[in-house]
Amino acid sequence: MTDVPAAYLGQVAGYLERRRWFAGKGRDFEVTHIHAMPWLGSTDGLDGWPRVRIEIVTVAFADGSEDTYQLPVGYLREADPTLEHALVGTLQHSEFGDVVCYDAVFLRDATARLFEGFIDGRRGSEIEFHVVDPEHLPDSAPVGAAMSAEQSNTSIVYGEDSILKLFRRVGAGNNPDIEIHAALTRAGSVNVAPLLGWISGRWWTPQGEPRSGDLAMLQVFLRTATDGWELALTSVRDLLVEADLYPEDVGGDLAGESERLGDAVAVVHRELAAAFATTSADGYGARLADEMQRRLDDAAAAVPELPEFRDALHARFERLRSLTEPVALQRVHGDLHLGQTMRTVKGWKVIDFEGEPGRAVAERAGLSSPLRDVAGMLRSFDYAAGATLQGFGSNPQLAYRAQEWSTRNRSAFLSGYAMVDGAEVDADSDLLAAFEADKAVYEAVYETRNRPGWLDIPMQGIARMAAEE
Repeated sequence: MTDVPAAYLGQVAGYLERRRWFAGKGRDFEVTHIHAMPWLGSTDGLDGWPRVRIEIVTVAFADGSEDTYQLPVGYLREADPTLEHALVGTLQHSEFGDVVCYDAVFLRDATARLFEGFIDGRRGSEIEFHVVDPEHLPDSAPVGAAMSAEQSNTSIVYGEDSILKLFRRVGAGNNPDIEIHAALTRAGSVNVAPLLGWISGRWWTPQGEPRSGDLAMLQVFLRTATDGWELALTSVRDLLVEADLYPEDVGGDLAGESERLGDAVAVVHRELAAAFATTSADGYGARLADEMQRRLDDAAAAVPELPEFRDALHARFERLRSLTEPVALQRVHGDLHLGQTMRTVKGWKVIDFEGEPGRAVAERAGLSSPLRDVAGMLRSFDYAAGATLQGFGSNPQLAYRAQEWSTRNRSAFLSGYAMVDGAEVDADSDLLAAFEADKAVYEAVYETRNRPGWLDIPMQGIARMAAEE
């Protein structure tokens, strides 16, 4: 878009700041540029409304850095009071006159326009819809519904068959989530939801430089699945409401499922090693120690509660320098936790291979130790216990029982992981301990910026790790 009024750029900035998927919270920024892609679907006659297109928004921060976000926009002639939560702003369009702009994922007709591109197999200079197998798509575009749980991306469910995940923060290059799902779908993996297609785009920066990258992915919808995080919360609640039962005696005991989850994660790791390149790295511990210590120092400047534990965590990271044996590296999930898993009638599925949204795409697609994923899941069991405990108030006995639940399920997960041929995990390894501490530091920064009321959860884990040093 050229000559976008400054007032509208400010409205877009305000909308971004209110969304959980916006990673720039707590930083001074402004929207400096919007690249509008071609209109989706027909724009003729009455059926042309809402006008729908994907817009790539450039955000500039006070420190000179920039970020890029995807904002599908639905244009209406008049305001719709039922869509107040999705209102981006108002604009005098050069072709249509006064229009009201909404986040298109919340407009029913607009969601159908997004799906139409897959059925038509649309290919253009700025946007392409890729289809894995046309036979798996419906004959006409269904209407979708945006899922209410807002994470770092936005998902739109189409009926009972498919789900479209829009990557909100976008960058140049292939998105790891699409790349990995495509490989595992081709390999016939039973531990992921098959990939149906994806959207890629080409846009220009404020400096006039071309960029191309992935924008969204279409998958089979696991409609009967239960979120692993919700299963864990229910299990912890069942334990805390019982007065004197051990975790294994409570009806909602999750240890058996945690063990099966460990097995599923190990199988996915084995499949990733077969589908992508692997390597064995010398000096990996020293490089990792430098990276983790640098992230810790940056985090200590953002989280006032962290500095008192910095020396102890530095010592934990420093032990990585003593690793003398080469470390096996491969493609991994990169952001594994209970919320990235689904329990179906056919077993556990692992979802969202995009990696940590705060990292650059190239970094997320890099090789790492599988223990990084294992550490993320161990932290997630602690998180489930801590999040549930918040609803019960301050009670030392309940805190002890919540930690007891976490210990039991962490152990079960590690046991299940180790059962798979070729999977190696040492619960006491310095590498696993460092990955877990690094993840807790990441969590502390995230909660400080997004959910200050939850900061105590990672800080308790950090305090416990520091006490072990």
